[in-house]
Amino acid sequence: MKEMVRRTGVHERLLRYYEKQGLLSPQRLPSGYREYSETDVDTVRRVRCLLTAGLSTSAIAQILPCLRDEGDRLVPTCPDLVGQLLAQRDRMTTEIEALHTSRGLLDNVLDATPDHLKQAAAANAPGGPGAPRAA
Repeated sequence: MKEMVRRTGVHERLLRYYEKQGLLSPQRLPSGYREYSETDVDTVRRVRCLLTAGLSTSAIAQILPCLRDEGDRLVPTCPDLVGQLLAQRDRMTTEIEALHTSRGLLDNVLDATPDHLKQAAAANAPGGPGAPRAA
């Protein structure tokens, strides 16, 4: 397992979690040790990419079999996958729009903050005038 950690940069606990979620299926030796293949290294790379893209492990488990590598890109190979990816993107777009709305509302509150409170907050902020200095 240490070799897999070194090759992928993914902690042992995460590798076990991926296995538990059905994302990774290393061979088991008679001793019970896991034996990872080059395919497993590629799978971990795909999983990390999809997690970074904002997909859940359950969504990844469904779509992972329908992806292939093409250079440094993942390419869909199943017709249903494109629809699933579009639905995931629509979900993300809705969440982003909600966050923009929330940030706008917070900006309105902050814009109404009296100057003396803004100055006090700036003085107490990390790195502000009241913050401890590094030795």
